Amino acid sequence: MGGNRVPRARACNPVPVADTDTGTPAEGRPENPAKPLAPGTLRRIERQAGTLASAAVARMDETLPWFRALPADQRSWVMLVAQAGVRSLVEWLRSGGTVAASTEISDEVFAAAPRALARVITLTHTVEMIKVTVDVAEAEVPGFAEPGEQEALIQAILRFSREIAFSAARVYARAAESRGAWDARLQALLVDALLRGDSSDVLASRAAALGWADASPVAVVVGRSPGGDITPVLHAVYRAARRARLEVIAGVHGDRLVVVVGGATDPVAAASALSSGFGVGPVVVGPAVPSLDQATESARAALAGFRAAPAWPGAPCPVAADDLLPERVLSGDMDARRKLRHDVFGALARAGSGLLETLDAFFASGSVLESAARELYVHPNTVRYRLRRVAEVAGLSALDGRDAFTLRLALTIGRLDPAT
Repeated sequence: MGGNRVPRARACNPVPVADTDTGTPAEGRPENPAKPLAPGTLRRIERQAGTLASAAVARMDETLPWFRALPADQRSWVMLVAQAGVRSLVEWLRSGGTVAASTEISDEVFAAAPRALARVITLTHTVEMIKVTVDVAEAEVPGFAEPGEQEALIQAILRFSREIAFSAARVYARAAESRGAWDARLQALLVDALLRGDSSDVLASRAAALGWADASPVAVVVGRSPGGDITPVLHAVYRAARRARLEVIAGVHGDRLVVVVGGATDPVAAASALSSGFGVGPVVVGPAVPSLDQATESARAALAGFRAAPAWPGAPCPVAADDLLPERVLSGDMDARRKLRHDVFGALARAGSGLLETLDAFFASGSVLESAARELYVHPNTVRYRLRRVAEVAGLSALDGRDAFTLRLALTIGRLDPAT
């Protein structure tokens, strides 16, 4: 192995093994081939590879409590990595400590263990293991050196440990990138399932794969995507969610950014905390539902509100989908039509006490109390009382221009389709 790599290493500006790290990039250093270590030194280190690896693992067992708690199979993986590290050190020394060879060899150290090891042992734990191994090597290996080579060998160990640390960082970075890409695909599939109205089982399985805690209540927020690459768009949403301590799943669907928010008792306030992640345009918040299983209803309302929002130029941002019921009805949303018919017209009809007749007279008189009272042959205070009852029953005030628009539309829909 070493013989095959030496020619490649010599083409890449070899660095002396005994040279300390000055912070200067390796490729910018002057060509200065390292003096090879004595063959006897290399042979002694190679013969003791198993002993050194065992000593390193024994030291880990003494000094690292989390290492002692690992199952036997995972400890054996670490042993494989330690043995591969000692073998790679010998090859690295034989190659003259060149950067090209060290990059290849140090990557091979972690290839000795299954990829699952990166999910079991954190990067912090890996750094601790490297430190223990380097301490053992510093204490043991110099005794194998030929006379006059101890200092060069110590410097070589330190430089090789740096290469191993960089290699560990590469392993975990690749694992994180792979996990991030997979999570992004899962989130996109979950958002797509929400928008399509897939079954609750499909939603639950995909959410479980993402580690979704299903914190109640759940609401869906829809706005325009800022555009560009999807990854930074989603990262901006996640950063805002972490600051607001919200659980979110996000995905870009066409030109829309769809965010599922969990654990927000006030969905509109939660959407306001996430608004920096959306592009220019309306941000619509669907109604809160108890769990992700029912989030399709919230997503449907939010999407309908997003389509209808341009009809209300003065709408707040973010705006609740239920505040856009008139615009949603006019754009053909049957859910909004049913909601106005049942929750507004039906509620007023069930309440009785002449509330519908009072509203008819009030709107017909141009919203003038006295004129409505004359039309109904009652005192103006009676009209005032009935309008307060309308606000209590339907949650809408006929004295407010926006609410009056919603009430008039609800009366029209209720009479066109009287089923409540």
